[in-house]
Amino acid sequence: MRVSVFGLGYVGCVSAACLATMGHQVIGVDVNQAKVDLVNDGKAPVVEERIGELTAEVVRTGALRATVDVREAIMDSEVSLVCVGTPSEPNGSLCTTYLERVTEQIGAALAEGAKQGSRHTVVFRSTMLPGTCLNLLVPILEKYVGGTTGVDFGVAVNPEFLREGTSVRDFFDPPKTVIGELDPASGDTVMALYDGLPGEVFRVPVPTAEAIKYADNAFHGLKIGFANELGAVCQALGVDSHQVMDVFLADRKLNISPAYLRPGFAFGGSCLPKDLRSLVHAAQRADVSVPILAHVLTSNSAHLQRAVELVERTGKRRVGLFGLSFKPGTDDLRESPLVELAERLFGRGYDLRIHDANVSLSRLIGANREYIETRLPHLAQLLADSVDEVLEHAEVCLVGTRDPAVLSALPHGDGPVIVDLIHLPDADARRAEPGYMGLAW
Repeated sequence: MRVSVFGLGYVGCVSAACLATMGHQVIGVDVNQAKVDLVNDGKAPVVEERIGELTAEVVRTGALRATVDVREAIMDSEVSLVCVGTPSEPNGSLCTTYLERVTEQIGAALAEGAKQGSRHTVVFRSTMLPGTCLNLLVPILEKYVGGTTGVDFGVAVNPEFLREGTSVRDFFDPPKTVIGELDPASGDTVMALYDGLPGEVFRVPVPTAEAIKYADNAFHGLKIGFANELGAVCQALGVDSHQVMDVFLADRKLNISPAYLRPGFAFGGSCLPKDLRSLVHAAQRADVSVPILAHVLTSNSAHLQRAVELVERTGKRRVGLFGLSFKPGTDDLRESPLVELAERLFGRGYDLRIHDANVSLSRLIGANREYIETRLPHLAQLLADSVDEVLEHAEVCLVGTRDPAVLSALPHGDGPVIVDLIHLPDADARRAEPGYMGLAW
């Protein structure tokens, strides 16, 4: 394919050289004449493993050249990769100035070349927040081109997953390829660019593709911060942190796995809250600052509060809650987030009914009974014996259980507002229905 790459920084330079190595005819574009001259001399404008040799080879064979002329690049290509920077503004917001400028230039050049009749596809590889492409960049292109996206030209979002220092290796052996496509033809064009590369390919809506890069980088930062904080606590307590993490990383069932990584309701139970508090307290006694660990419970409480706010948003007062124990299949109520949710709603004066098939006040003994009598003494008045009793009472139903009896009884369409705390099996279908509210989806 004939490809133009806009922006010859790390991402653009590596993408251009690697695509040229795969057999595409590539023309790099940058406002910096010095970078353009370096590429045309067979030299990479960035320092990176293998990029120097690759650039020299593909320039020598004529597969890669560079220019400052946007119009020339557009006329000589059928697909454009936009790899310009999106730095932070002083207040932390995303700077889209360079994206907007290059999109305007591409749009103007496409307008000139529209008479040729061939459809050009613009692929945004720059990191940008969800909504940037559809709400900002597509309108710019349509304004300058004077045409319609998906008809007169294609648009896709193709985030990169290149680590500085290993970016060439990452390009040829990607962890995944993500294609946010506005239409199938645009997605097909991006697929053709990477034909032959390994790894799973995900063709998703444009905003999903934009969000995936942020999910990755936020989690990577969180992992590094977690490991460093835990290491500092271990050092203060005289423990070998690397030995601890060797064992931690060996657990592929719960730790390095998909476990606990699906948006749902808040966590609770007899272990996680207690152990987090103990660890943070030990760090504080050792004068070790652990802001990530110290705010995990704060984050958990804020997530629980989102459920309360969804109920408040409905303006209704009669509320039903399905589920009470902290984990399905148990009657353990200790530090259950659903008990905390019931407590907050009851404290705000909501007329509440609760059903959990595993919980019956008459059966509760020991720590469970003591916990409820201390935290929610009016529970006996709020418990309902059946699913139907809750449904008949409620204008709003909070679903915090996957009990088949509850799921099969939940109405569709007319009926109480459904506040989904667990991502119901039919959540995707229910999204289109009035009266459905997902907690974080």
